[in-house]
Amino acid sequence: MPRNRKVLSYTAVFEPLENGGYMVTVPALPGLVTDGVDFEDALAMAKDAIQGHLEALAAIGEPIPVGVRPDGTAWA
Repeated sequence: MPRNRKVLSYTAVFEPLENGGYMVTVPALPGLVTDGVDFEDALAMAKDAIQGHLEALAAIGEPIPVGVRPDGTAWA
């Protein structure tokens, strides 16, 4: 387990799709878009996408964005 591991929270926006399922975006992580056939699948896909996005940022030395609350303010 990494020494400096911390828990980060991000707001995910779930939008119903016309053909069923949900599209998910994360405002604090521009470009992150995923989807799922139902809410549970979309949630699992979002968690996986967030983890992968953060790992990719860390791998190239980019800063990890601070999560934001639904009202747009940053988590402390």
